[in-house]
Amino acid sequence: MQYLTVALLSVGMLSGAVVEADCTPPDFKRWMADFQQEATTGGMPADALKRLKPDPAVINRDRSQQVFAQDFLTFATKKVSANRLSLGRAHLKTHAALLKRIEQEYGVPAEILVALWGLETDFGAVTGDFSTLRSLVTLAHDCRRPEMFRAELLSALQLVQKGDLTPAKMRGAWAGEMGQLQFMASSYDRYAVDFDGDKHRDLIHSSADALASAANLLKVNGWQAGEPWLQAVQVPAEMDWSLARLNNRLPLEDWAVQGIKDADGSPLSGNGSAALLLPMGRHGPAFLAFPNFAVFLQWNESTVYATTAGYFATRLAGAPALHQGNAPVKVLSVAQTKQLQAKLQAQGQAIAKIDGIIGEETREAVRQVQQKLGLPVDGYPDTELLTRL
Repeated sequence: MQYLTVALLSVGMLSGAVVEADCTPPDFKRWMADFQQEATTGGMPADALKRLKPDPAVINRDRSQQVFAQDFLTFATKKVSANRLSLGRAHLKTHAALLKRIEQEYGVPAEILVALWGLETDFGAVTGDFSTLRSLVTLAHDCRRPEMFRAELLSALQLVQKGDLTPAKMRGAWAGEMGQLQFMASSYDRYAVDFDGDKHRDLIHSSADALASAANLLKVNGWQAGEPWLQAVQVPAEMDWSLARLNNRLPLEDWAVQGIKDADGSPLSGNGSAALLLPMGRHGPAFLAFPNFAVFLQWNESTVYATTAGYFATRLAGAPALHQGNAPVKVLSVAQTKQLQAKLQAQGQAIAKIDGIIGEETREAVRQVQQKLGLPVDGYPDTELLTRL
């Protein structure tokens, strides 16, 4: 799970610009002595770190990390494949009794959990084989995000202290994610549950523990039982595009008045309120995002990932394939997106970081300039906007 601040650390579906290192880490022996003293003072098993040294492979992964820059259709088409849908449906049947118990306990539908399971580790098949403690030692000692990974390393030692895992069993992705749902150590410690009754919270080997822990995390972060999360829709060629933003929820009847229809072209129906989500602007796929969708963004702050996960879950629940849009979308490259962000920043827009990622900050700045230029205000940058800036 690429959870909160770790959301972009090691997602395997990346493209774009290399993140550069511009700092020097401290002397490792002195750093390790200082950390072990802190851990020992806190009553944690610092001996578990003996003989551990920085892993060059982890540093290489971190230094060559690329930004999450695939557009939604490219990413979703790859991740919500026919094969993964077939496997997901098979797992829904195989684990039906378990998933029913989990839903009764936490209120999270089976399709949500199986979708996340499939995206994170291909249903537990690919969980990673890096030593978690060594990875966290490496990244905590490094100079780029030491505070965050120092906290994660302390959380990992707490898991050892509590008897959840032994150091030898703590293996996962290079940035420290563990288990079938890829929890960072702090999330593991906070949300993991023993659902199979063996008195251990084992998210690596126990599918029951892993799936129930994911459900617990979602519930704690606001999941509302029995409520929808995402609905693929069709949008008209013209409407008030400025209404399309995640913080603008309207009753479904209001969206129907705007000309929005269900994915199959039938009239929009149902109750409740939702936001119009256009992950690739007015020409691309469209969704109605209900309040539960916000919980996906707690799991992973990337809108592309969250939308893909939500869409995958709707397909597992029986929804038809999405409508791919009304026209081809001219997607900006990472270099072009950086150029756009630099221009927006130069014009006084609130762009904190030029990173090539079309996040909510960039989308809001795009809305502002689209309004000024008399363009449709859909919050998605394209080559026309870049040319006119």
